[in-house]
Amino acid sequence: MKSFFMSLTQLLFSLALYCMCILYFGLALAPGLAIFIKAWQSTPAFSFMGRCLILGICIALAYFLFGLTLVLLVGITRMVLRLRLREGRHRIFSYEAAKWAFISSLYLMINFTFVYFILLTPFANMLLRMLGARIGANVQVNSKFIFDASLLEIGDNTVIGGGAIIIGHQVERGFLKLKRVKIGSNVTVGSNSIITPGCDIGDRAIVGAGAVLLKNTKVEPRSVWYGVPADNVRKRRVKKS
Repeated sequence: MKSFFMSLTQLLFSLALYCMCILYFGLALAPGLAIFIKAWQSTPAFSFMGRCLILGICIALAYFLFGLTLVLLVGITRMVLRLRLREGRHRIFSYEAAKWAFISSLYLMINFTFVYFILLTPFANMLLRMLGARIGANVQVNSKFIFDASLLEIGDNTVIGGGAIIIGHQVERGFLKLKRVKIGSNVTVGSNSIITPGCDIGDRAIVGAGAVLLKNTKVEPRSVWYGVPADNVRKRRVKKS
């Protein structure tokens, strides 16, 4: 009976998220669709190729309007509802876990449709801030795998390399565990590296490309870490000598 209830709850929650996606996508598509319809109605006297060119530009414009509108809708929803993740250990079927799933779904709508076009632009930092992240000045984000933004802190002049994964949650034995990730100022997080929950990276540290920081790892300021699992380069040299 309990298993049936859990399956039914998952199904209903999934359907609710699908309905949410339909609503948000519909709202985000509306401005671009209005421009396209207006262009369609205004160009019947144009030549075939001329009309195709105008409508093609309108479709491209509609896509970018869709993406930017979706960014605003998602961010405004998070801020209006004041949704923030709470650190700790939560049961999978709990309010905190449902809140995490809802916030994650908001971000994934952008992640799957538009996020590549805002990487390394001010829009990426704006989105993360709207989702609750604390981000300093001149931060460069080149990865779409930045999850659990309200559990993330990034200092000034830090660079997040392409494909880097920063995540503040893990699921273990029926529990969702949430813990803050802190990245200092002037830090370089290499491409395809993985930063897991509870990691604390000091100022001017370097996390090498492909490195995996295990949960709760503390990276000292100005140190260099690489490998799987990642370790301090200086400590490795001392051990070898």
